[in-house]
Amino acid sequence: MNSAKLDHAPPAPPAPVAVVAPQTRAAPPGRARRFLAKSGAPFGYLSPTMILIFVLMIIPIVMVISYSFKDNVIVQQNSVFVGFANYTTVLTDPDFLAALKNTFVFITVSTVAHLVLGLGFALMLNTSLLSGWTKAIFRIIYILPWLFTVAVIAVIWRLMLDPSGVVNYLLTTLGGMQEGVNWLSDPGKALWALTFINIWAGFPFFMISILAGLQGISGDLYEAASVDGAGPVRQFWNVTIPQLRPVLISMAVLDLIWTSQQFALIWMTTGGGPLNVTEMLSTYTYKQAFSSYEFATASAAAVIVLLLTMVLAFFYVRLQKER
Repeated sequence: MNSAKLDHAPPAPPAPVAVVAPQTRAAPPGRARRFLAKSGAPFGYLSPTMILIFVLMIIPIVMVISYSFKDNVIVQQNSVFVGFANYTTVLTDPDFLAALKNTFVFITVSTVAHLVLGLGFALMLNTSLLSGWTKAIFRIIYILPWLFTVAVIAVIWRLMLDPSGVVNYLLTTLGGMQEGVNWLSDPGKALWALTFINIWAGFPFFMISILAGLQGISGDLYEAASVDGAGPVRQFWNVTIPQLRPVLISMAVLDLIWTSQQFALIWMTTGGGPLNVTEMLSTYTYKQAFSSYEFATASAAAVIVLLLTMVLAFFYVRLQKER
């Protein structure tokens, strides 16, 4: 009886099976180190440059901007926040307005002359009418002004433009003038003499850059234009200038930036005189800081110059992106 009951008893449920979650293996330490080294290598290479930029550029700019909103900076221990008062002082200063006007004339005339002279000499050195030796000699002669340092250029031209210098000697000998002129001390001639010196010193760089652009223009374009009946003048305006337009625009914007920051040549030739007729934004800022010891207004003038330069730099970067 008991055995029959046991035979008909329901089977026992199976024992639960423990489910073991799959274990993920940790990455080997060597692989993790290699990954970190590979991903961090670019930052390691850039870190010295980034540190230099931060220390030598970012920090000084931030300090100058902060000084421009204060008074009694550097020369006194406790500075006073004055807001935009320094900017108002600078923008209403007649000397600053004169320096702004002189800087505009200086950079505009210099940039236009650099482009015209650089293009003209580059075309001459790229022509097939001159032999190779002749081109080499002219290249050496034309590039000499660019090889001189600013100090050498200033000394040379101060001697040449002296009342007893070479320029006045030639002009009086040829009968164009009765007596010598002190070109760098005459209020009516000093700005134009200084501009001429800057043009003479800077055009070789334009010549070399434009010459490189000319040599990159394919001769097939000139052959196609010649087949269409275009003469040298039409080829210049319809082939050469369009192909050189990116180079010319980039060089012009760069020259505007470089010339607006010109200081050494001006300081070593005229010092901003006479009667402030050659005063530029750079010399005005320098005099405010180290002649008048007005570091607050000098900082405000420097910030204004920085903003103007950033506008030009913005157009330059935009042009480069469009190319």
